[in-house]
Amino acid sequence: MNPKIKIFLVFAVLWFVFIGIAYAIVYALLYTGYISGDSFYMYVLIIMVPILLLFNFVTYFFSDRMVLSAYNARIVDERDAPRLARVVRRVVERFNLPMPRLAIVPSQTPNAFATGRDPEHAVVAVTEGNMEILTDDELEGVIGHEMAHIKDRDILLMSVVASAAAIISIAARLVFFQMIFGRRDTRVNPLVLLAAAITAPIAAMLIQLAVSRNREYKADMVGAKTTMKPLALARALSKLETNNVRHPMQMRSSNPAHASLFIVNPFRGSGFASIFSTHPATKERIRRLQAMAAKEGYLQ
Repeated sequence: MNPKIKIFLVFAVLWFVFIGIAYAIVYALLYTGYISGDSFYMYVLIIMVPILLLFNFVTYFFSDRMVLSAYNARIVDERDAPRLARVVRRVVERFNLPMPRLAIVPSQTPNAFATGRDPEHAVVAVTEGNMEILTDDELEGVIGHEMAHIKDRDILLMSVVASAAAIISIAARLVFFQMIFGRRDTRVNPLVLLAAAITAPIAAMLIQLAVSRNREYKADMVGAKTTMKPLALARALSKLETNNVRHPMQMRSSNPAHASLFIVNPFRGSGFASIFSTHPATKERIRRLQAMAAKEGYLQ
């Protein structure tokens, strides 16, 4: 699917979710007696339009800054990180894309992500731990994966979805608390508010999962084919998975809604939470890369 069409469809679905949130907020106001039923649809528009406009503006122009700030990532150049710059430049030449900005995340948990609104405004970020445990070939495989996201404009798509998931969850919690602690002197069924509070974050999460799992497989294949090093990427994924399971990323400002941006999930859950993993199984990703290497005759 054309990346622009994909982005438009995701925006369209999220707009419908935000409309539902606006309805839930107004229902809550009606339920608590702050507004009258005659003004219901007017308040829906008053709440919905600014939310959509602000959401579109912020996620398009500032999503990369928000993500980098959340992980205390610092922008570096070739003097600060010569090895990283050398590897990225080699991969960029194969993709025939502009050189992205580079960032280092001060975390010993090895991982990487890309963010930005388009290839001309992209940032590739790696953790300090990533630089320590990967060989140059493995690092090239990881960078190839991230450049595949940049080429396909996944970075904007997933930044939008991740931001939406966080906003929807916050709005749903507000509705839930308003339902519990608000006044009960209106005829609005509280079950409507409860349903909105529960289903809105689930809807956002399902949208996020549907997009991120498919895009990870594709980025693996595109990155490995472009760098011609599927086995190096497979080894890197194995190392990253092992270290992230043993030592999940612990940063004060980190947000689980950003998990889909990373090459492997930096936040680990158990039980019910594990059902909503934003990434496909790493073993399956490695199996596909190994099968690709065998079929195409790649030795690295």
